[in-house]
Amino acid sequence: MSRECYHRDQSRGTAITHFSHVRRAGALLFPAFFCLLSAVCSGQDVLCSAGFGTFDAKSTTGVTLSVGAVKDEGFARRVCEAKLTWDKNDLLVEGRAWQVDVDLMGADLGFGAPVAALQIRKADVDPLMTYEIYSLSKPPRKLRSITGGDSYSAADTNLDGQIEIWTSDAAAVNGFEGIPLSALDFAPAIALRFDHHRLLDVSAEFPSHYDRQIAAVRAQLDAEQLSAFRSSNGTLSSKSPVPMSELRSLRSTEIKVLEIVWSYLYSGREQEAWQALTDMWPSADYDRIRAAIVKARGRGIGKEVDGVSSATTASSRKKKVMIYDRLTETAGVDGGPVSVVNETGGPDDKMKAFQADTQPRPIFFRRPPPPAGAPADALTTEVVVNMVIDSAGKVWSIKTEGKPDKDIIEASAEWKFVPALKGGRPVASRLRLGVTPSQ
Repeated sequence: MSRECYHRDQSRGTAITHFSHVRRAGALLFPAFFCLLSAVCSGQDVLCSAGFGTFDAKSTTGVTLSVGAVKDEGFARRVCEAKLTWDKNDLLVEGRAWQVDVDLMGADLGFGAPVAALQIRKADVDPLMTYEIYSLSKPPRKLRSITGGDSYSAADTNLDGQIEIWTSDAAAVNGFEGIPLSALDFAPAIALRFDHHRLLDVSAEFPSHYDRQIAAVRAQLDAEQLSAFRSSNGTLSSKSPVPMSELRSLRSTEIKVLEIVWSYLYSGREQEAWQALTDMWPSADYDRIRAAIVKARGRGIGKEVDGVSSATTASSRKKKVMIYDRLTETAGVDGGPVSVVNETGGPDDKMKAFQADTQPRPIFFRRPPPPAGAPADALTTEVVVNMVIDSAGKVWSIKTEGKPDKDIIEASAEWKFVPALKGGRPVASRLRLGVTPSQ
């Protein structure tokens, strides 16, 4: 990742579209948190956790989404709820959960109408979350649930107007070969997209995401440790007659091998997955572990999808990118070029700027505190950033003016925006914004 510019990883994204009022409240964990909508932001990664944090948003359809602590005789309890209200009517989305987060509001996920999407964790010890999608038309109704992931994040990954829901197949691999989810560097990623109400697995359309994961894991593999693992029986447990330090080394190598195989498998490259397994797994245990991998995947998110796309599907689509200026932008006129990075890190002259009907509106920022020993004015120093916000409300690319600020660039991966609108629809746009920790 460059110090000057960040191009969003394809597994990230959160979408919230235009609404008339936004409020987010919670404990201010340190002064570096700031919000630009006269709201108080908390450092938690979800809107409501253990009864702390609130969110209210009214969509352009007149339906309001509210998230906050469950009230019992006027007192807030340590659980969260979410509800939709319209015309003095209520629809309870969730009445008692440890965490409730709004991932998307007002965008079209492929249902032909604006929706709200929430991710919900029922208990603090539960490693999995549920993704609930509701229509925002009156009266709102539940459209779909997705289960099995440990988190969900919607993003217009390619800036082509199509929104993918990125998650991981956590349910399938949690406990696999006795390995808890927490011991993995990452669970296998999955990209989902709705197409005419059908939920498709489109992971194969993003091979570069998986290739980066594979390369990173391969770089961590030690040849001597891999050889030792291949010489084992492949079925490791605490009861194995090997020293604990050696067992930990074997287990670490086993996890890395599985992560490589999963990355190939979930990106639609089965032949490469099984070849990697052949090359790195104990040969006597190959048939057993391959069957176990297939069985585990069968009980994961894949059983919920209605179809699977391929890499050829992505290449056959004609990509059309249009970046809109913020409403008050003076630099750049309709049809003028936009300074924005492409996937190679360089300028992309195919991206053009046009004026949007509304500008992006920030909802939540989290900026790291100044390092120890920083000057006293660090809390008030403004940093100007130039960003491209995708149609799902996430930072697609960012560049800091003047001296590069790595901390802000990394923190921007979690920033949420109300996307710009053009003709009533959320669109990708660029935004120049000055930020300070005290805001």
